[in-house]
Parts: sequence; C-alpha cells; structure tokens
Amino acid sequence: MSQSVDSDVSAVRRYIERHRAAFLDDLAEWLRIPSVSAQPDHADDVRRSADWLAAALGRTGFPTVEVWPTPGAPAVYAEWPSDDPGAPTVLVYGHHDVQPAAREDGWDTDPFEPVVRDNRLYARGAADDKGQVFFHTLGVRAHLAATGRTTPAVHLKLLIEGEEESSSPHFRALVEANAERLAADAVIVSDTGMWSEDTPTVCTGMRGLTDCEIRLYGPDQDIHSGSFGGAVPNPATAAARLVAALHDEHARVAVPGFYDGVVELTERERALFAELPFDEEQWLRTAKSHATHGEAGHTTLERIWARPTAEVNGIGGGYQGPGSKTIIPASAMVKLSFRLVAGQDPDHVEKAVRDWAAGQLPAGIRSEIEFSPATRPCLTPLDHPALQSVARAMGRAFDRPVRFTREGGSGPAADLQEVLGAPVVFLGISVPSDGWHAPDEKVELDLLLKGVETTAYLWGDLAATWRHAP
Repeated sequence: MSQSVDSDVSAVRRYIERHRAAFLDDLAEWLRIPSVSAQPDHADDVRRSADWLAAALGRTGFPTVEVWPTPGAPAVYAEWPSDDPGAPTVLVYGHHDVQPAAREDGWDTDPFEPVVRDNRLYARGAADDKGQVFFHTLGVRAHLAATGRTTPAVHLKLLIEGEEESSSPHFRALVEANAERLAADAVIVSDTGMWSEDTPTVCTGMRGLTDCEIRLYGPDQDIHSGSFGGAVPNPATAAARLVAALHDEHARVAVPGFYDGVVELTERERALFAELPFDEEQWLRTAKSHATHGEAGHTTLERIWARPTAEVNGIGGGYQGPGSKTIIPASAMVKLSFRLVAGQDPDHVEKAVRDWAAGQLPAGIRSEIEFSPATRPCLTPLDHPALQSVARAMGRAFDRPVRFTREGGSGPAADLQEVLGAPVVFLGISVPSDGWHAPDEKVELDLLLKGVETTAYLWGDLAATWRHAP
C-alpha cells in the first residue's frame, strides 16, 4: 500500500519546489486572458479562458474534462475517479471570470500582464480566483507523487464557473441540470481567504442575501407644499419613517419574524472568534469609519459573520437640485438589503418584509416592492469531518494551528449545498491585502504554494477519515 501523503511532508514540498517555476509560468499565461464576464466585449475572452483551463486540467491528468455552455459564460467541469470505489467524492468550486480592470484605474502595471515584485504576483485574477483555482492542479500532482498513487485518494471533481463576478445568473440552473454528475459528499470552495499571513484560518460559513427596492407613491404629481402640505400624506416622509422603523433601540431588526429560525452562535464558536487577533481600531480604519455600531450583545466579528442584518442602501424622493422647491413629491424610494444567517429562509424573510412595510404606511400611500433573486446562507458545523480534514491539511502545510472564521458576504456556495445536499467547506489562502476587485490585485506567492501543499495533504486525509464519519 502507498505511504500516506500526510506522513510525507518533505516529499510534497520537494515536488512543489521542483515544479514551482512551471506552475507560475502556466498561471501567468492564464492570467493574461482578460476574462471579464461583466463586459460583453470580453465574451470571447471568457470562452477562451474556459478552453485554456480545460486544456490545463487535461494536462494535469483529469481523464474527463468538459466545457459546459450556459446562456451566458461557460463553466468547466473535470472529473478524476479514484481507484478506490469506496472513497468519498469531493467537488471543488471556483470561478475563472474576473472583475473589470484597466491601467487607468490606478494599476502600477497592466492588470493583464502579470508581474512578480517582492515575491508577490500582481494581476487581475491572481487571488480572485484564478490563482486559487489553479493551485489545485499542482496540489493533486504533488499528492500523487508523494503517495505513489496513479489516481487521487478521493473521487475528485471540479466545477469552475464563468459568471461569478456577474452574480452567477445561470449557476443554479447549471447545477440543477447536472446534479447527478456533480453529486458529492463534500464541496470545497476555493474562492475565499484567511485571516492573515501569520494566522491561517478556515471559513465555516457565508451569510445569505436578499434585497429589495420599495417605491412609494402619494399624490398623482408633485404638489404645492403650502396649498396641500399637512393635509395629505407625503411619500418622502413615509420613506423616512419606514427607514427609522427598521431597527429598534438595540439595533436589532424590527421586522416581525425576521429572526425566525436563526441558528445562534454556540459558546465554543464565540470563544473561537475571540481567539483571533482582532484589532478593532485597525478594522475601523479599513472600514473608513469612526465608530462601531450594531446589534447589542455581540462583538464586531459576531455581527459581521454570524448575525443577520438589515441595511439601507439608498433612499430618495422629491427635489434634489440646488436651492429649494417647496413641494410634496409624488414618489419616493428606499433600497434595503438583508444579510441572512443559517436557519433563515429568504422566502420567509421576503414575506415578513412585505407585511412589515405595508403595516408602516399611512392611508393614501401606495407601495410597490421588488425583490432580487436571493442567495441562501450556508454553514458547516465545526465538528464535520470534511471541515476537520481541511483544518488538519492546512495546519500541516502552515506548521501552525488553524483557527476558524466566517464570511460576512454572500456567494453561490449555498446553491451547491442546497441542490447537492452536501456540506460546503472553504479552502482559501488569500489575505485582505490582496486587493480583490481593486487596482494592483496580487497574491502572496508563499501563500499560493501553501494552498498547493494543503490540497496535496487534503485528499489523503479525507479518504482516511471519511469512512468513520457519523
């Protein structure tokens, strides 16, 4: 029987070092393709990116590689079965499209001409998400080399979509249509980050999201505030009252039923959050803000990772030009977004918000509420065997304890969890300074290779421990 990769760190590291230069050259070639899904002029580039990745996965050794079309940009699917029929099946998710970027945005160099400075690789997509997708190619080869295997220790699948930076409009339908082929025991999402270079972390969940625009209508046209003010309802005033009623005095969301089903933090989770080296003053500087604020009884990290929220994203109505125009406006609007945590149902929250808004409005104010498609929250329990395997593999690669975080944002990972019925675990090596979506996006090369190393250990660990999962 082959020696387990988990006991052969030196073999993995030697293999990675020998193949480092070729790996980075290949990644740079991929990064030169401006696969900007949000810009129609780059549609051919996004298709070219998918074709490039498919060819690279074939060279890696995946016996099945396919480019899956969608009504928008294509995704890439790859599969490499294990020779062990009882091995668990793992699906890796990432994306090959990138955010728009141009030199005039503030880049020091061409965003699609990768450069290395101070052991950092600068290019659009270096961290989000091509670099974190591509480390899986060298990782699986290192896994095979160190163990002497000819196939991975797990049944390995990859799904790399092409529209994540455009809100994944066709992703759920793609997953639903191919659910049988995508079936997995666990999903590994490599489109995330960790706390810092010195503190490796594993994310255990992401919040969901639902958002809406509420349009309020009063008079059939703008009317004179002297002739009619104080005698008819004002939609701008109604909008202000609606916003004022959104939270109570403890900064809790005041929509009845909003917290129904919320999975509360355990004391262990709160203790793990508290172990992180969090500097609130530094966080405020990053947030360009001057004070913290939020739901009473919770820390800042708890508020942004594990508590649901309601935010006013926009409010408007009436005259906005210079000087005064003494009118009662005919209409006003409010834009709201709600971040959701495990246990919350977006459909239930939408109904609760509709009922609440209707109850806040006076007679004579007509409302229309339009919700965008929702993203569901996802959460993996701390004791789940797949999560523990990722933590052990990352700890082995980084030679230090791994801590746990959550992500305050939202993404398509919940679609995979819901459609496939598989737990989602996050494996990312990006750090906050990498500048996702910003000029001079980069990835730390040492961390990128730690991602390679983590995956080299992960497949063997999962195969060895999954059979004992409850």
